[in-house]
Amino acid sequence: MKTLITGTSRGIGKAAAELFLKNGHTVFGIDRLESEISSKNYTHYVCDIRNKEKLPEIDGVEILVNNAGTQNEEDIDINLKGLIAVTEKYAIQPNIRSVLNIGSACAHSGSEFPEYVASKGGVLAYTKNVAIRIAKYGAVCNSIDPGGVITQLNDCILNDAELWQKVMNETPLKRWATADEIAEWIYFMTVKNRFCTGQNIIVDGGESINFHFIWKE
Repeated sequence: MKTLITGTSRGIGKAAAELFLKNGHTVFGIDRLESEISSKNYTHYVCDIRNKEKLPEIDGVEILVNNAGTQNEEDIDINLKGLIAVTEKYAIQPNIRSVLNIGSACAHSGSEFPEYVASKGGVLAYTKNVAIRIAKYGAVCNSIDPGGVITQLNDCILNDAELWQKVMNETPLKRWATADEIAEWIYFMTVKNRFCTGQNIIVDGGESINFHFIWKE
């Protein structure tokens, strides 16, 4: 299938692109940076998704994965407005089969940097809006909302033993997801799934369900 993934230079986007390619899809990637992916079935566009006038012309997209995002860098413009620009250009058309947005578990709890939380909260609401609008094409739209993921963007936590232990104390499964694990979720929700739509699915190792109940022993 004709698959468009944003943010494919590294991390989750790169892992997702590689998984789709492995399974025989034609993949288009959009990123501000160049990509190391080398495949005859992969086309890469260097483009900032905030600049909707310069988004490449890609007709007949069947699967759209909105993965591109940032933290503490014009988060609302990139994580939300850019995602909306990409979706409106490529997904609202009869060939679309599925749209998946990468949200964040913090959008459900509010526990993050203010503008980042606001941007990802908007993604959750917009996911439902798109699901309603593309249902007439028999298409689905959902979001995967990860907690911690082992990527370069989280090196400040991964390389600090004290901070890492504090995070693990809040994570029942005592680990973070790998980019490959999130890519598997992306593939399932866009290729295998045909009926779940308008949902925001938390994938965070149980961090968001953790609580501290204190009582006299």
